[in-house]
Amino acid sequence: MDLSGAHIEAFIEMLSAERGAAVNTLAAYQRDLDDYRDFMIDRGVAVDDAASGDVSAYLSDLAKRGFAATSQARRLSALKQFYQFLYAEGLRGDDPTGVIDAPKKARPLPKTLSVADVDRLLDQAAAEAGAPGPQHFEKLRMSALLETLYASGMRVSELVTLPANVMKKKERFLTVRGKGNKERAVPLSLRALEALAAFDAERQKAADDDENPYLFASRGAAGHLSRQVFARDLKGLAGRAGLRTTAISPHVLRHAFASHLLQNGADLRAVQEMLGHADISTTQIYTHVLEERLRELVEMHHPLAKEAKKRD
Repeated sequence: MDLSGAHIEAFIEMLSAERGAAVNTLAAYQRDLDDYRDFMIDRGVAVDDAASGDVSAYLSDLAKRGFAATSQARRLSALKQFYQFLYAEGLRGDDPTGVIDAPKKARPLPKTLSVADVDRLLDQAAAEAGAPGPQHFEKLRMSALLETLYASGMRVSELVTLPANVMKKKERFLTVRGKGNKERAVPLSLRALEALAAFDAERQKAADDDENPYLFASRGAAGHLSRQVFARDLKGLAGRAGLRTTAISPHVLRHAFASHLLQNGADLRAVQEMLGHADISTTQIYTHVLEERLRELVEMHHPLAKEAKKRD
């Protein structure tokens, strides 16, 4: 006799009585377990007797039905709790879900900006920095921050803590100290060098604390411009440039730096070095960019693709 339905009902009652689960939670567990039981009935297996292979088959079926990894993981969690209940009640001698890992969630693609949007942002910052008026120092600073960030791809924490003595070298590369106290060289564009020089000249005129070691100094407790202030001012600039402010942040510009390099043929490992990623797997969030570029290259240069275009 298959008592699976009764055991599911007993499990739901336990969740209500012992754990005080909410009505909606209980209903969700009931739906998940009923769906699992229906699958097992079609498979000719009693839920109480299911093996690890049966549970894996159910998860595969969920994937075929279009369930996201997060939904599959939630269903697996319900099954784990159910089988642990059966084990605790002496109704099973093992847990078939014990050797099954939750489906891996797809890593979300990083938010980025188009080249045109970055140009609008940088041009707006340069125009404001080039016009005298109120808050001229802050506008020069914003232009220097943006040009440096987009040219180098450095982390915002690395950017706002740049030491003032970096301006003495006047080179096309900056030495940045990143995570794990590791140093790396990051590139600078001519525009970034010019924006930094203009800001530094104004900074030295306005300096009231020769002891502050930071290029982007502040009177705050940290001694340097905070990431939060930079992010706030950046959104204000984006609004004035006619861009959607919710899509703009310092980290998005770092992503734009990496994406635009890859779109234009840069090597993934070179981008890894410039971003300061210890593991190439972190940089591989940008492989969607590489895949799109490879598709374009094939369509543009492969003889068969050219022949197909002629026929079209």
